[in-house]
Amino acid sequence: MNSYLLLKTLHIISSVLLVGTGFGSAFYLFFANRSGNTEAQMVVTRLVVFADWCFTTPAVLIQPISGVSMAYLAGWPLSTPWLMASILLYCLAGLCWLPVVWLQIQLKHMAAQAVATKTALPARYWRYTKYWERLGYPAFIAMLGVFYLMVNKPLL
Repeated sequence: MNSYLLLKTLHIISSVLLVGTGFGSAFYLFFANRSGNTEAQMVVTRLVVFADWCFTTPAVLIQPISGVSMAYLAGWPLSTPWLMASILLYCLAGLCWLPVVWLQIQLKHMAAQAVATKTALPARYWRYTKYWERLGYPAFIAMLGVFYLMVNKPLL
């Protein structure tokens, strides 16, 4: 297998981990938050944070390294319109993801505290949940755009 195909395989696998983990985590936390079960919310927030560190973070780092390396090997300048658009959308997703990571850690701590003290989740938990959801939508849509651009490489 040549270097380009090896990088492409790594790029595809890491993109699946990045988007798949993000979507899966969002799905479970979205519904755990609607369950009314604080213990479920504690478990799911803990797992979401864990999944971000184990899967999402490495994929976030691998994606630009493998992507830029493939562009170089293929002879595509980074100024190629579809490639530039992909990079901008990836950066948009990243700008949404960074505060989401912080919010998830805060949600995890608040849920653990509520379970430990047998109290209701604070209003701040629900406010942070709204921010978390509102940041997730544009990040996910941006990544769908990146997938479209990577597969189709349209002339823009």
